[in-house]
Amino acid sequence: MNPEAETPHPSAPADGVLGAIGNTPLVQLRRVAPPGCARILVKLEGANPTGSMKDRMALAVIRGAERSGGLQPGYAVVEYTGGSTGASLALVCAVLGYRLRIVTSNAFSEEKLTQMAALGAELTLVHSEGGIITRQLILDMIERAREISREPCTYWTDQLNNTDSIQGYAPMGEELWEQAGGDVDAFVQSIGTSASLQGVADALRRHRAEVRIVAVEPSESAVLSGGGAGAHRIEGIGIGRVPPRWNASVVNEIIGVSTADAQAMARRLAREEGLFAGTSSGANVRAAIQVGMQLGPQATVATLLVDSGLKYLTTDVYRRDAVAR
Repeated sequence: MNPEAETPHPSAPADGVLGAIGNTPLVQLRRVAPPGCARILVKLEGANPTGSMKDRMALAVIRGAERSGGLQPGYAVVEYTGGSTGASLALVCAVLGYRLRIVTSNAFSEEKLTQMAALGAELTLVHSEGGIITRQLILDMIERAREISREPCTYWTDQLNNTDSIQGYAPMGEELWEQAGGDVDAFVQSIGTSASLQGVADALRRHRAEVRIVAVEPSESAVLSGGGAGAHRIEGIGIGRVPPRWNASVVNEIIGVSTADAQAMARRLAREEGLFAGTSSGANVRAAIQVGMQLGPQATVATLLVDSGLKYLTTDVYRRDAVAR
């Protein structure tokens, strides 16, 4: 499923770390889904090399930039990110030999900042008062990335507007369909750039046109549902405005999940299912269960655990004093 490498046998070694991107496990939830709920399947994207589904898009956008000639040897790559995209770009840039400059913020977990730096990214921090994610914070990060991109020999991957990222997620949809045995009634995914939802939806609907597609956003910042922008703590989603590549015609339903509910579900996944994931993954499962209760026990609802809980150890999700409450 990964276009970077041919894997003639499942047990064959990957040709470098880029060949290890994708082909992540799909598992059924056993305990958190209530009686009467559909079968809930979750794709474990934390099994990617940096612990995030963003490895898929990072590889796609860098390879796309090379093909177009926008990114050439000796150039620097720049992007604004809450962290997972930055770590994924850092991995790809380290392997392919590009300098990477990341614009990020103290609003995102210390683990993410550390991981980006460990992989060689140069960080520019935009301060967030109170460490919360707001529309203005995202706009400030974008503007700083734009300024850096004007420097000579610099390529901006511009994740909100980059269509290569959508294609980077299409293999995930193909994997999901195959692993589920062609039995998927609905797919649920939280919205940051919207690329992952669209890439997976396109792939699933090539197999079954009536697959129900459900988008998830923070209820505190429910702009896709027509509400106002607000502050929240679900990292990676809810940018406070409609993403430029958002295509409402793809989606059958939009569900809002609060930060508190997303965090609580992330903790339940760890304690009851042994699945260690981040806050947006908790939001995904919370929404998937809501859809599953609507569709009933004969249906199958698929969603993503988009990254590893190891990226959130010092946040309110898993910090020991917070978990003990």
